[in-house]
Amino acid sequence: MKIKAYIILNNTKKSRLIKNFLEKKIIITNIHNADCIIVLGGDGFMLETLKKYYKYNKSFYGINCGNYGFLMNKFSYQNTILNLIKATNIRISPLEMIVVTKNNIKKRTIAINEVSILRQSRQAASLSIKSGKKEIIKKLISDGVLVSTPAGSTAYNLSVHGPILSLNSKKLSIAPISAFRPRRWRGKIVSDKSLISIKNLNPQKRPVSAVADNIEFRNAKRISIKVNRKIKFNLLYDKNRSLQKKIKIEELRKET
Repeated sequence: MKIKAYIILNNTKKSRLIKNFLEKKIIITNIHNADCIIVLGGDGFMLETLKKYYKYNKSFYGINCGNYGFLMNKFSYQNTILNLIKATNIRISPLEMIVVTKNNIKKRTIAINEVSILRQSRQAASLSIKSGKKEIIKKLISDGVLVSTPAGSTAYNLSVHGPILSLNSKKLSIAPISAFRPRRWRGKIVSDKSLISIKNLNPQKRPVSAVADNIEFRNAKRISIKVNRKIKFNLLYDKNRSLQKKIKIEELRKET
């Protein structure tokens, strides 16, 4: 029995070639009748697609047509169809970010990898951070701060020297970006049940942007971040290249 799939692609030459191959091997149907959604592109395109189509309650199988493709599977003319049939399912929930701007406008969105608070001008950001009622840091002078999920801990979080989190750790990483004061602050690992509150201590002189994956809200005054457990993303991975194994490989690389 052939797999029925709905295909979404980023319209590059590579993704079009793979789509032509898949059309000969599986049944292409509409999104409502599909067994899964096949995403042809890179990590950024996958993040956009997950946010746009998760409400259809389908599993997503990504095939890398970009560069690194951490969230994706490798394409193979010999093995991709069999890999798709035998793929294992991983369920993850995103971060929900609520931003209040300096004009008191409230904005809300979700992030699968991370939320980044970034300085908006040449002035360093001045931030305070709380986890629930507990103060994590009273005043951080830096280029910003990053809150990462386990799934995103090998992305931007890793490049700012944040910790790699296993997928079942039930933790979030809070990592500074180019900390100036205090210089030795390396961040904090907190429970994924935490409500993280970040306040811009000087929004007039030191404006910051709040970025959820690739969605940016400028002139943020207050930011709250928590895991939204009502939303579940179902990701399919080749049996020998699961997301857990990919994270473990990156962890071993970091240690060497």
